[in-house]
Amino acid sequence: MKSDIEIALEANMKPIHQIAAQLNLSEEDWEPYGHYKAKLSDQLLNKLLDRKKGKIILTTSINPTPAGEGKSTVTVGLGQALNRLNQRAVIALREPSLGPTMGIKGGAAGGGYSQVVPMQEINLHFTGDIHAITSANNALSAFIDNHIHQGNELNIDPRRISWKRVMDLNDRALREVIVGLGGPVKGVPREDGFNITVASEIMAILCLAKDLTDMKQRLAEIVIGYTYDKKPVQVKQLGVEGALTLLLKDAIKPNLVQTLENTPAIIHGGPFANIAHGCNSVMATNLAAKLGDYVVTEAGFGADLGAEKFLDIKTRAGDLEPDAVVIVATIRALKMHGGMEKGLLESENVEALKDGIGNLKKHMETIHQYGLPFIVAINQFPSDTDREIEFLTQWCEEQGVEVSLTNVFAEGGKGGLDLAEKVMGACEKKTAPMKYIYELEDSIEEKIGKIATNVYGAEGVDFSSKAEKQIRQLKELGFGDLPVCMAKTQYSLSDDPKKLGRPQNFRVTVREIYPSVGAGFLVALTGDVMTMPGLPKQPAALRMDVDDKGIIHGLF
Repeated sequence: MKSDIEIALEANMKPIHQIAAQLNLSEEDWEPYGHYKAKLSDQLLNKLLDRKKGKIILTTSINPTPAGEGKSTVTVGLGQALNRLNQRAVIALREPSLGPTMGIKGGAAGGGYSQVVPMQEINLHFTGDIHAITSANNALSAFIDNHIHQGNELNIDPRRISWKRVMDLNDRALREVIVGLGGPVKGVPREDGFNITVASEIMAILCLAKDLTDMKQRLAEIVIGYTYDKKPVQVKQLGVEGALTLLLKDAIKPNLVQTLENTPAIIHGGPFANIAHGCNSVMATNLAAKLGDYVVTEAGFGADLGAEKFLDIKTRAGDLEPDAVVIVATIRALKMHGGMEKGLLESENVEALKDGIGNLKKHMETIHQYGLPFIVAINQFPSDTDREIEFLTQWCEEQGVEVSLTNVFAEGGKGGLDLAEKVMGACEKKTAPMKYIYELEDSIEEKIGKIATNVYGAEGVDFSSKAEKQIRQLKELGFGDLPVCMAKTQYSLSDDPKKLGRPQNFRVTVREIYPSVGAGFLVALTGDVMTMPGLPKQPAALRMDVDDKGIIHGLF
């Protein structure tokens, strides 16, 4: 089979005006970014205010492994399959980040014959949204340092500045830096550091804002640090929320593209799910729901991270909730969760599959707690044997769970027709509002405890002395009613990435917790999770090239 980039470059794409026409959009509703990309108007939601929303389908998965799960691929394939069944489906995805694209994870445009295109542009600079967020974030850093240099009217304590600079690449050397060296004209020396752009609070704000006005108000609420007498300092005190909004005025507009089968796809926003809230923008999801009968969207990594944050954070911010959930699993990944080494995954091993199936079981239990109907999608790989497929299918049926064997990677929408039909049926089964894992009125400790015990399966939570002190301060500042965004390893249900499968008898350690007031949540750091990842020994960038004709090679 051809590589993803080869398939994408041979795609029969329609001009973007034809995709807009499929959605009954007029010319004032969108603006072209080349032949195959467009920005949708940030006023379009207001125009569609009275239109009924379509059904929202959330795609999540088991905990990821190096064996691959294909959540984005199934999301795209399901959308294509729904269109093959003559349903008006729209796909809503996150934007890929250059960090994982050139690092270890790869892109986020799907794969095989279930991709969004132009894949190479989507996985690189796209329409510049992430660069705009980088610029806004770092402009704020510059404004902070300039304010201190020019006399520090707000009495900001340089030792207590929590706002960090960002860049859209993995660079561990920038996790901790010193700025302002070189004498009085170079600024005030202080400790600083870099996060990856997709972990920036501004990324979260863009993704959770309902419109431009809401984004500006959220930007004003960002806490950048504290004064010498430990009072929070916010962007509105610096008076730069207007400038930050100006830098983001185009980035807030969702992006319209298409799949290989010309299904409309709205791609917008890309916060990481292990260190941020892991969902595409509220505006994109709501637009897709207004424009289609079905919207297929995804949340990053496993149901313990992306789906939990989608359901406990995004739904509250965006006044939406899914009608059904798809949990993606692969036999390869479940065998790894069962202790099988990556190099042996091509060989049949039903026992390893049996040992790793507890990971899938826990994610099924989690979605059940939210009161949402769900389907298990087995994303088929060529190495899957009949015995392994039969075992997993039969196991799901014994659990009373609908299951669908999909082959959307090799067959596109055709390989997801069974899944599409079952998802449509599941959407009709939702008869009651979704439940939450915690209530906003719960204490900070209770929220974190409920996530850890009910979603991760932990016995409890331990807080470092630093975290305990921060929690007391957050309560005193009136931030205790905010949702919690857990920063945790994606590889395990626990906070230890080496504990695969379904770990037992473990506790979660929260080492730090800080406010993202503009985004509207608190961030709890667990284990050794980093907000600036590093590159692997053999980054994906080593395989990438472009020839003298501009043809890209090695991009997956």
